[in-house]
Amino acid sequence: MLGRQVVVLSQNVKRESGRRVQQGNISAAKTIADVIRTCLGPRAMMKMLLDPMGGIVMTNDGNAILREIQVQHPAAKSMIEISRTQDEEVGDGTTSVIILAGEMLSVAEQYLEQQMHPSVIIGAYHQALDDMITTLDELSTPVDINNRDLMLKIINSAINTKVNNLQLELACSIALDAVKTVELDENGRKEIDIKKYAKIEKVPGGFIHDSCVLRGVMLNKDVTHSRMRRHIKSPRIMLLDCSLEYKKGESQTDIEITREEDFTHILQMEENYIQQICEDIIRLKPDLLFSEKGISDLAIHYLMKANISAIRRIRKSDSNRIARACGARVVSRTDELTEEDVGTRAGQFEVKKIGDEYFAFVTECKDPKACTILLRGASKEILAEVERNLQDAMQVTRNVLLDPRLVPGGGAVEMAVAHALIEKSKTMTGVEQWPYRAVANALEVIPRTLIQNCGASTIRLLTSLRAKHTQEGCQTWGVNGETGALADMKELGIWEPLTVKSQTFKTSVETAILLLRIDDIVSGHKSKKDNNQGGEGDAAYN
Repeated sequence: MLGRQVVVLSQNVKRESGRRVQQGNISAAKTIADVIRTCLGPRAMMKMLLDPMGGIVMTNDGNAILREIQVQHPAAKSMIEISRTQDEEVGDGTTSVIILAGEMLSVAEQYLEQQMHPSVIIGAYHQALDDMITTLDELSTPVDINNRDLMLKIINSAINTKVNNLQLELACSIALDAVKTVELDENGRKEIDIKKYAKIEKVPGGFIHDSCVLRGVMLNKDVTHSRMRRHIKSPRIMLLDCSLEYKKGESQTDIEITREEDFTHILQMEENYIQQICEDIIRLKPDLLFSEKGISDLAIHYLMKANISAIRRIRKSDSNRIARACGARVVSRTDELTEEDVGTRAGQFEVKKIGDEYFAFVTECKDPKACTILLRGASKEILAEVERNLQDAMQVTRNVLLDPRLVPGGGAVEMAVAHALIEKSKTMTGVEQWPYRAVANALEVIPRTLIQNCGASTIRLLTSLRAKHTQEGCQTWGVNGETGALADMKELGIWEPLTVKSQTFKTSVETAILLLRIDDIVSGHKSKKDNNQGGEGDAAYN
């Protein structure tokens, strides 16, 4: 009885445990890091990806590449997830975070092989992370956010790894103008909502230099009637959330008519209802009407007689941006309209034809808190890449405005933090000092990758950089990503926002800790017999 084998798991469940799982996780993480290792720095290579629908993506943005890659290994999936988190949280550093997380796991491998318990390594990593964040705060320098040239330099150093020089200055100034426009300061609380209020409109055709930030809103719509005005100076704008059509029954509605004139009476009631709605609108003498719902032909007739231009079926998000830009309020019932609901801050409304389509512009707004970025370019692929770079540039600007502190770029801050960790590890006792020191070695992967991508001598330059950081006052020295030579980042003007760097460190170390904690993977597979019979097998997690 004692020697009998007891089967707990189902027959078709695959289980891996112990050292094999940890080695599998580490190699999966290293593989993902190797995929985008060449995408770091100004000399970055681009990747060309074919998505399942046959579309082409050409980019060197870490998150955009990993989003398109199909992976099966659970550890690789969690690595891709951290890139997405980094992109949503701070919008930059998506490539660095993957490379750093892969390296953090890679340096832990030798200690696992020496039979060191994962909990010891994790404890050292936690301690190292606290010290890294403290050192980052000490290295950071405050910045004057009202200095436009300095702000442009910061954005420039953040996105010059992604864009060619032709678009660089334009992208920086567009990002800065757009974010400054949507910045809202209420009772000392700053709110910068790029996603809602800074819309990017891509229109193929024209030159990239024709791109600009509109102080207002642009919609891909035309007026509802050809005789309505297409150009209005200082328009009075009204926004409606209700339809200007006769209300139809929710479900099938039957009406019994006994007399012939009843039918005429019903039609008359519909007309009277629409006329009443239009009179409520005309009473406030607006020049321009935007409706999120439909507008009936009869309502268009009444509005046109009153010389009111109307645009129908606009998106809810567009409606909110127009409200922010021109000071109007979105109204749900026409009988509740008041003078305060009319927006008067817009300077001009016009409808233009760009390419084959008509676009409505509400521009020259006084102190708009919403804007539209109009992008022009030769093809959809180019526009998609410019949009991705612009999103990164806007996120960087937002980060600096919310937390105006900077750290030196070009791998300088990583080397400075690594040097601080090595010095601290000399005072530590016990077995934890070795994984703690390994974190310092892992941080060197960023300057090392920058040197590799330039094609320079890695060992010679990295040794020189280590020696440089042991000297007093050389904490801002890093790698010039263009030439591969060592340089003072302060003189080159290459800075990164503190929020991006601290988020990169936190995410990469915590991901390494998470994957080191895993010692068992149970994956259920559907058996072929179940598949053929259409029965329910075990869930597949492979």
